[in-house]
Amino acid sequence: MIALIQRVSEASITADGEFRGSIGQGLMVLVCGEKNDKLEYADALAEKVVGYRVFSDADGKMNLSLKTVNGGILVASQFTLAADTNSGTRPSFSPAADPALGEALYVRFLEKLRSLGFNPVTGVFGAHMQISLVNDGPVTFRLCYPKKKD
Repeated sequence: MIALIQRVSEASITADGEFRGSIGQGLMVLVCGEKNDKLEYADALAEKVVGYRVFSDADGKMNLSLKTVNGGILVASQFTLAADTNSGTRPSFSPAADPALGEALYVRFLEKLRSLGFNPVTGVFGAHMQISLVNDGPVTFRLCYPKKKD
């Protein structure tokens, strides 16, 4: 599984033209399942996301996690994160999970966030979504579980 996380000052999401919600300080997370992913991967990735230290401490160092700052979390499914871009000028999406598995992984990811005490603002799996955000400098990381081998 892949999660692209971005630290935000605020973010909001609309799915198929319907406003879904907004957050203040926190993380905007795009999440994607891949072909051979297992549901347990969603649990591990959710834990990694909320524990990842991307917020600044009093010394200006990224030492604080979403848990520590009690931030909000906005989550949307994004199958294009699995794109194979190694050849040509058109991406292949063959590494992405099929829609049924992708949705199951997305739902499990959200369930794990809730079990960890977060109330994520979410998009709708497979919907056309628009995300608006304000950040305090583009701080963006790609997290994977299991770890990708180079």
